[in-house]
Amino acid sequence: MLRLTLAAGAALGGLALATAFPSIPQTARSLVGLPVSSASGAAQPAAPAPARQQDGHGHAAGKEEDHGEEGHIAMTAEQIEAAGIQVAKVGGGNLVTRTAVPGVLSASQDRLARVTARLSGTIAEVRKGLGDDVAQGDILVVIESREIADAKGEYLATLRQAALVETTLQRETRLWRQRISAEQDFLQARAAAEEVRIKIDLGRQRLSALGLSETEIAGLPRQPAASLRRHEVRAPIAGRITTRAAVLGAAVGADAELFTVADLSVLWVEMAIPPRDLPLVRQGQKVAIAGEDDVRGEAKIIFLSPLLDPETRSARSVAELPNADGQWRPGAFVTAQLTTAEQPVDVMVPRDAVQEVEGTKVVFVRTEDGFEKREVALGREDATGFEVVFGLDTGTEIAVGNAFSLRAELSKSEAGHAH
Repeated sequence: MLRLTLAAGAALGGLALATAFPSIPQTARSLVGLPVSSASGAAQPAAPAPARQQDGHGHAAGKEEDHGEEGHIAMTAEQIEAAGIQVAKVGGGNLVTRTAVPGVLSASQDRLARVTARLSGTIAEVRKGLGDDVAQGDILVVIESREIADAKGEYLATLRQAALVETTLQRETRLWRQRISAEQDFLQARAAAEEVRIKIDLGRQRLSALGLSETEIAGLPRQPAASLRRHEVRAPIAGRITTRAAVLGAAVGADAELFTVADLSVLWVEMAIPPRDLPLVRQGQKVAIAGEDDVRGEAKIIFLSPLLDPETRSARSVAELPNADGQWRPGAFVTAQLTTAEQPVDVMVPRDAVQEVEGTKVVFVRTEDGFEKREVALGREDATGFEVVFGLDTGTEIAVGNAFSLRAELSKSEAGHAH
């Protein structure tokens, strides 16, 4: 009752003051709680002070940094390229059903060379070591051998004999045509020349069997006598030295294995196919290969044995696997995925394109100024991709490579909004 009396007194006092002093400004009237006059002259109650807006945490909201719309990531073309993000248009594809078969990698037998001495002697030089890359024709070791010296010496002696015999044959041919010498002398000279030619051919074949090239054989007459004992063992193919048995100063025999050179740009995948999967395998078929650290590749079957191993009751199969960048290593265990069925789908995206954000599957759609998050509903899947049943149309550009970096960028943007 007392409060009502005091409030009524204050209101009457204010009204009296406003009547006595009509020239009090409108702002001052509002500050002291006086009625504010409207445009028509009627007194209006004072307008309440505007309340400060608050954010979701109950704090007064000031001017915040603009993080963009929710789910949108602003990026320039240069930033996208620098981040290694790959973009591609969405299209249809085939879902492939596969069955897994264990396999092991080995060097291709078509690209493997075992280097032997081919003659007995002593290793005088070792030019290449274990793990070195070599080109075809590179010198691996130098062997000093009495056997090679005898072969070279015999060949050079035959060449000199051939020069003398050819001169004799030319003279006897001229004399016989001039009726100066008998025909028998001409025939003897011709037979001797033919015999020497045969010896030269045999000597060249012997040197070739010992490992000399045609260029080396042709250059023998110009070699100094001291180098006739030296034999250069060369790489028969380009590749990498995977084994080395050559030791400086060691005596070696003709069949001694000195090096193994392997071209590892193509490897073999050795597989044991169980009988139940044999109907699914054929020569020339593509096989998906998966290794450790999620390394993947594609090989082609080049051999399928018609026989079953009596112990394992499986058939041996070999596939060629490209390895130009050296990411695969011989001896590693892999899993080969054999295709058993294919189903076409209208919209298919790679597995790397789909990310999970707050428990929801999303892809990142390319926009004019970056990317935006888009939720998708997935259907069937295989080892390489997902079928999209809702949320994405054919022809839409999305991030298909390194999309996880966009997920991280989105998390930072949402953290900025939260604070």
